[in-house]
Amino acid sequence: MPRTQKNDNFVDKSFTVMADLILKILPANRKAKEAFVYYRDGMSAQAEGEYAEALEYYEEALTLEEDPNDRGYILYNMGLIYASNGDHEKALEFYHQAIELNPRLPQALNNIAVIYHYQGEKAKEAGDNDAGEALFDKAADYWIRAIRMAPNNYIEAQNWLKTTGRMQIDVFF
Repeated sequence: MPRTQKNDNFVDKSFTVMADLILKILPANRKAKEAFVYYRDGMSAQAEGEYAEALEYYEEALTLEEDPNDRGYILYNMGLIYASNGDHEKALEFYHQAIELNPRLPQALNNIAVIYHYQGEKAKEAGDNDAGEALFDKAADYWIRAIRMAPNNYIEAQNWLKTTGRMQIDVFF
């Protein structure tokens, strides 16, 4: 049974109906529409915590999708799954690939920074202050890039940058 028929709540059903209607009227080729169906099913599976299933749908969407921005979103979602499962190295790979294809993804930049910050904390806890500081500097670089794209977001990151002296300006434009 396709994932779209498994949705049993009103919001999921409504989203699926709207997505199907949009898909029918979109001026896109058949391959792009099919990629969108796999992407949509991947998002549905991911929302339900069915990560292995979601990854399968995303991988299929990647084989069909040609638009770099859309491929970036698919890769970003794959990164989310790996990060939530604790595989930070794999998540970083997917986030970096997403940014290569779609540099306007501040959420991917933020997630990279979060991982580097976490790794920096772990390095410091293990007694490696130099490695920790280097990872914190990497986190700062990615947070600054994310904040420049979305200045009203990532307030905690902005505060961390200020308190650690890693931000040279107070306002981003």
